[in-house]
Amino acid sequence: MDRAVSCLLFVPGNRPERFEKALATGAELVCIDLEDAVPPAAKAEARAAVIAALAGLPKERIAVRVNGMRTEAGLRDLLALKDAGPLPLLLVPMVESAGELSPLQAVGASAIIPLIETTKGLAAAAEIAAAEAVAAMMFGGGDLSAELGVALEWEPLAAARGQFILACARARVPAIDVPFIHIADPDGLAEEVRRAKSLGFSAKAAIHPAQVQTIQDVLRPQPSDIEEARAALQAFAEAGGQAVMFNGRMLEAPFMRRLERLAAFGESRNA
Repeated sequence: MDRAVSCLLFVPGNRPERFEKALATGAELVCIDLEDAVPPAAKAEARAAVIAALAGLPKERIAVRVNGMRTEAGLRDLLALKDAGPLPLLLVPMVESAGELSPLQAVGASAIIPLIETTKGLAAAAEIAAAEAVAAMMFGGGDLSAELGVALEWEPLAAARGQFILACARARVPAIDVPFIHIADPDGLAEEVRRAKSLGFSAKAAIHPAQVQTIQDVLRPQPSDIEEARAALQAFAEAGGQAVMFNGRMLEAPFMRRLERLAAFGESRNA
């Protein structure tokens, strides 16, 4: 997953009439969901509808969340998608070990986003993040909060988020935060996105089109931030890679990596 992605919008796999509408929101990535959004009795029908629709959708903006690899539905999802053509970006729920990704690697999945949704998965998050073909990781706070017996709110999950971010940073993969479930609370959404950004998340999932713009406005760097990063990088380079004062602050090598990511974001938006 490109680090320029700041919002991943979920859409139910059994509602194909919503796929184009989801893309029209401007979300950088739309995830068609075959797992939680689809009741068991509708899994086969949804799978067929998704496969039929994929050929007409922009592959660079589409992901599919399959069912878990420890379920029959998940294995059927994977095989059906493989038989239909090149595999899209795949979100895989309830991952608790790197070994669970083996079926996806065996069929040639080139981009995988594991969802860490249990305490067992969180304990293995660093190993999972480092696995082959992992393009990003997603923090699945809903199931995790249920396991912990706490509310799906920021404070009860703060420690878990911190552990998750460290695992992603160690593997150098982007981190995606759990959706904000209070759709009618845009101020609460904006505050949670700001907190996620400050902690190191590069993207946040959305469960309603109305959430997309707020998420992207907060997570996307402003043009002024990108220009300042470019100027700082130039100043550092002109100093021969040594510590140098710039706009009232000291630039040193450890701080330049963040500025490099900001500048790269600007390049990716202009590509």
